[in-house]
Amino acid sequence: MAKYGDPSLKVFTLNSNKGLAQEISDHIGVTLGRSSVTRFSDGEVQINIEESIRGCDVYLIQSTSAPANEHIMELLIMIDALKRASARTINVVMPYYGYARQDRKARAREPITAKLVANLITTAGATRVLTLDLHATQIQGFFDIPVDQLMGVPILAEYFSQKELDDIVIVSPDHGGVVRARKMADRLKAPIAIIDKRRPKPNVSEVMNIVGNIEGKTAIIIDDIIDTAGTITLAANALVEHGAKEVYACCTHPVLSGPAMERINNSKIKELVVTNSIVLDDEKKSEKVTELSVAALMGEAIIRVHEHASVSTLFD
Repeated sequence: MAKYGDPSLKVFTLNSNKGLAQEISDHIGVTLGRSSVTRFSDGEVQINIEESIRGCDVYLIQSTSAPANEHIMELLIMIDALKRASARTINVVMPYYGYARQDRKARAREPITAKLVANLITTAGATRVLTLDLHATQIQGFFDIPVDQLMGVPILAEYFSQKELDDIVIVSPDHGGVVRARKMADRLKAPIAIIDKRRPKPNVSEVMNIVGNIEGKTAIIIDDIIDTAGTITLAANALVEHGAKEVYACCTHPVLSGPAMERINNSKIKELVVTNSIVLDDEKKSEKVTELSVAALMGEAIIRVHEHASVSTLFD
C-alpha cells in the first residue's frame, strides 16, 4: 500500500461498513484510525478515540443503513468526540444516507426526516458531508454545510458496457428516476423507457403502463435504492410481459429488506448489479446478485476534497 503523504488526513470508521472503509483507506494509502465503539449495559453507545487527532482533517466513514437508528447515534456521538478532541475539520463520508425517502410532506402531518437527520449531523459538529446517490438531490440543500454528492451511474454503466449486451434500453422504474436513467443511457448510448406506476402506500407499487419501446430489447432497470424489491420485480415482470428479451436490474444502495431476496430470486431479473455502499449479509447474497465496489471512487473523492481539487471531474 502506497502511503499518503499528508499525516493530517485521518480516516476513521464505525460499525456500518467496515469492509468498505478498509478498502477506501487502502486506496488512499492511510491506516484506519484507532477507535472503539462499546455499549453500556443499558445499550447506550460509548466511543473512545485512541489516537491524537488535534488539528487533523478527519474523514469519518459511516452509512446510516440498518440498524439505522444505531448507526445514526454512533455517527453523532463520534462527531461530538472528534469535535471535542480538536479535529480541524470533520468530514462525514456517508456511502448511504438513510431516512432520505421522507424528503417532503407527501401527505398531511408527515415528518421530513431527511431534513431532521441533516440538522442532527450539522448540529453535532460536522463540517462537510460526502455522500453517494442521495434519494433526492435537493437533500443537499437541507444542510448548511458543504455537501459533495458522488454518483454510482458511472460504475454501473461501465460494468454493463463490458458485458456488450445487444439492443439495450435503460428503464426507469418510475417518473422520479428519469434523470438517473438518462445519465446511464447517455453513457451506454441507448434509449430509455419509463414504468408508469402508482404507489398506494409505502413499499407497495402497481404498474400502470410502460412508456417507450422495449419489445425485443435487453432492458436494464436502474434505481438508487432497492428495499423490499416490490417495484423492481414488478417492473421486470411487466417488461417481459410486454416483450422485452431479457431484464437486468441495478442500483447503488441494496437495502434488500424483508421479502426482497425471495422476490428477486423468483423474478424475471437475470442479474441484479449493486454496489457495496451497504453491506450484503449472507442472506442477501445470491447467484443473481453482483456486487461492485465504490471504494476507489470514494477514496479518490476524499483525496480531492483534502487537496482542495475538483470533485465533479470524477464524472467527466
